[in-house]
Amino acid sequence: MSTIASGLLLIGLFLYVFWPDPNAEAQRNKTRLEYLRERRDNLYDNLRDLNFEYRAGKYPEEDYAAQRAALENEAAETVAEIDLLETQTLAAPLSAAHHSTL
Repeated sequence: MSTIASGLLLIGLFLYVFWPDPNAEAQRNKTRLEYLRERRDNLYDNLRDLNFEYRAGKYPEEDYAAQRAALENEAAETVAEIDLLETQTLAAPLSAAHHSTL
């Protein structure tokens, strides 16, 4: 009896894990700005983790410096693109408002 119950539980668990999501098409697409903000947050988390692991002695100085520089460069590029997109987003309504008053 317990073998049958275990088998049913295993089948149920398998179906629960691997059954496709019926709302997969309904997921909202992210804008470029939303994607970049998430990427920025992930990069900051990675930098925090890298610093923690370096202080714990898990990385030699050379590896730490190279990884930190790569993460900081990517973060700087991401933040610059976020600033550019936010400036463009703010400038568009102001430009439209200016043209409507003319």
